[in-house]
Amino acid sequence: ARGGVFARRKPDDGLRAKFRQLLPYLLQNKPLIVVVVILSVLGSLATVAQPLLVRQGITDFQDKQPFTVIAVLVLVLLLATALITAFQQYLLQRMGTNIVFSVRKLLVRRLLGLPISEFDTRRTGDLVSRVGSDTTLLYAVMTQGLVSSIGGALQFLGSLIAMAFIDPLLLLLTVLVIGGSIVAVGSLSGRIRSASQGQQSKVGELGASVARAVGAIRTIRAAGATEREIDAIQADALGARDMGFRVARASALVVPIAGIALQVSVLVVLGVGGFQVASGTLSIATLIAFVILLFTLIAPLGSAFGAVTSVSQALGALGRIQEIIDLPGESEQDDAVAPVAAIEQDHAITFDDVVFTYPEKAHKSETEKVLAEVAPEALDQHDRTVLHGVSFTVPRGKRTALVGPSGAGKSTILALIERFYDPTTGVVRLGGVDIRGLDRAELRDQIGYVEQDAPVLAGTLRENLTLGAPEATAQECIDVLHAVNLTEVLERNELGLDAPVGEEGVMLSGGERQRLAIARTLLVAPPILLLDESTSSLDGLNEQLLRDAIDAVAADRTLLVIAHRLSTVVDSDQIVVLDHGRVVGVGTHSELVASTPLYRDLAKHQLLV
Repeated sequence: ARGGVFARRKPDDGLRAKFRQLLPYLLQNKPLIVVVVILSVLGSLATVAQPLLVRQGITDFQDKQPFTVIAVLVLVLLLATALITAFQQYLLQRMGTNIVFSVRKLLVRRLLGLPISEFDTRRTGDLVSRVGSDTTLLYAVMTQGLVSSIGGALQFLGSLIAMAFIDPLLLLLTVLVIGGSIVAVGSLSGRIRSASQGQQSKVGELGASVARAVGAIRTIRAAGATEREIDAIQADALGARDMGFRVARASALVVPIAGIALQVSVLVVLGVGGFQVASGTLSIATLIAFVILLFTLIAPLGSAFGAVTSVSQALGALGRIQEIIDLPGESEQDDAVAPVAAIEQDHAITFDDVVFTYPEKAHKSETEKVLAEVAPEALDQHDRTVLHGVSFTVPRGKRTALVGPSGAGKSTILALIERFYDPTTGVVRLGGVDIRGLDRAELRDQIGYVEQDAPVLAGTLRENLTLGAPEATAQECIDVLHAVNLTEVLERNELGLDAPVGEEGVMLSGGERQRLAIARTLLVAPPILLLDESTSSLDGLNEQLLRDAIDAVAADRTLLVIAHRLSTVVDSDQIVVLDHGRVVGVGTHSELVASTPLYRDLAKHQLLV
């Protein structure tokens, strides 16, 4: 993994999208594209036909011939062109909405399927901006000329052909002027794309800063750091603004180039054409028709020039989207892992000489955070290995406790069991089988995991409880809330299970959030329970009530518990003592008090470390 996903990237690696990368999203809407192309062809034919009819009408008028039919045909074509354009725009906007929806579906699936280590290295707000603002730019492509440029190209080509029949000399002069403008706009498109990509990256950084501040608003207020955070976010906003200015400077030249091309072309055509009319080699009707065709030629060109900006911006955003889509998902990384053969074993979980080093930038200890501030040059030398040859077994149907000082590697052990990460070396087994050989969903179906910070999702009590058990009944939800002593929470709101818990469970106390997280796990009732410091936020009474509830549901189940309190681990069937990523003792409470100085010291201080 360290040589693949976590390898250092250059800032622009994976962020340069090509136009062909848009094609799969376009081709998802083939029926609509076909209809739009047909409408574009019809609209182009109607538009190109109008100047030719006008020339014939003027000629008939000069020759004192009836021209009523011609006038009616021109009006019919004008009306038909308007209707075709309106319907075409509706289909384009519908297609754009479909494409954004498809990209968001794919992006969300890929995003939530990434390895946990990817979330360690990326900022949440930046990921959110890719789903939101970046995908929105793809809509602009569809509604501002990408597919409609097909019709514009046909109109452009039709106008060229008609102009060639009318007067090749005037056409040659027109093409020389327009060719220069096309070369100029083409040279600007690369600058627009680069600037747009930078702008979207800055918007992502801004979103990440806002998410960080909002998520920690209480801490920021209490620390008196509100103004500093405001200044930091405003600095990110300033960076986004400056990149926006770069986009504006590059884009500002595009439309004037089209205008200049039109004006110069008209002047050249009128000048040379007027001379031809004066010399009798060109009729007035033909000159008027040529000028009208010139406008029908320039109009799609102007739209195409405008599309250059929107397409360039979209390609910059698509590069950021594609970067996430191209990352290997959690399950896709399994192909590179060769599981060890199963062995006969009666233990629920086995760690066999496990060494684990966090991938570069995927984990920052407090020491590393300090180094980053005071001695960044020493950061790469800091040891990221958190487990050193760890070996122990967890008996089936028994309770095993992990204890040790902060940073000893306890939470990392649970993360390895859940396969959030794989060992650098060594083997983790479930029932004698290397867990790398198990389907992740199958593995996690057997394990209930309560994280250290016991997260609560925004929503209701019911939505939190049924996260892992969507088929659970209301009565089952109520029973498990009673089991973890959350009856008061259930009864204090008339909505009951449908009572909201607020963003990140802000309407619950710390202990209530932790018990709700445990209730969510107990509702699934898996054969193995992993409890990471599950009682750290509870007072003595609630801790005892919770322990009683866990004891009740733990019958015939395997428990692996991390706890700070001696009362939580003292009656465990087995206690594993960790220190700096190494196992320094295994046994019961009484055995370890006698044999392991570190455990004796921890017990003396009630394991509050």
